[in-house]
Amino acid sequence: SRYGIRPIFVIFDDCWNPYPKIGKQPQPIPHTHNSGWVQDPGMDAHNDWAKAMPTLEKYVKDILTTFGKDNRILMWDLYNEPGNQGPVNKTAPRFPAYGNKSMPLVKNAFKWAREVNPSQPLTMGIWNLDLTELNQYQTAHSDVITYHNYSEKADHEKNIKYLQLFNRPIVCTEYMSRGSNSTFGEILPILKKYHVGAINWGFVSGKTQTIYPWDSWEKDYTTEPELWFHDIFRKDLTPYKEGEVQLIRDLTGKK
Repeated sequence: SRYGIRPIFVIFDDCWNPYPKIGKQPQPIPHTHNSGWVQDPGMDAHNDWAKAMPTLEKYVKDILTTFGKDNRILMWDLYNEPGNQGPVNKTAPRFPAYGNKSMPLVKNAFKWAREVNPSQPLTMGIWNLDLTELNQYQTAHSDVITYHNYSEKADHEKNIKYLQLFNRPIVCTEYMSRGSNSTFGEILPILKKYHVGAINWGFVSGKTQTIYPWDSWEKDYTTEPELWFHDIFRKDLTPYKEGEVQLIRDLTGKK
């Protein structure tokens, strides 16, 4: 807060390792994108919602009761990419995506949050337009429309025009993957044009290893990729691409 930064906290998540464990976490897998990330609550809960829900309700209400009036928090993103899935490690294939199996927790997350009634807005970002039922519920119950888009300029602009139909503030909470031409130069001017908030994945190259692409879960990388997937700065805080940093300064007016 000293620097005017207000985070968006995420409570649940359907991405990456589906078997979260309490305690010390495994070390990152070398040269592998986001290898320490785990789902919350994970596959076991998805397989028995009736058993999991009472604990999850306490979890949500405890957090929101404690911090629901804290003006350092910008917004609550209740559930990251519901319906998604991910690999466990390089030797385990991806499981089928959860899809609508995540709907019970999507509904309850909003229900529990509204019962606490925090002062900050609630949201749940849409990320796959094919998940029609989930998208309809998420947008109908969000105070602010948030979304993820790692596509090139034409697709991203089409996405924005669709979300404008809901007549609410819009924030893109994930974009910028250089390998798919979702770059600062291509996308950030569009976001500014439509007054869409912009949060890119990654800042400094580090433990999450998100300079490596998603396919590093299946392919073996041994050295830094020539084209970084995410992130802006090297570990010594020099820019990966000076032109990107200057563009961000120019478009935000932060010299």
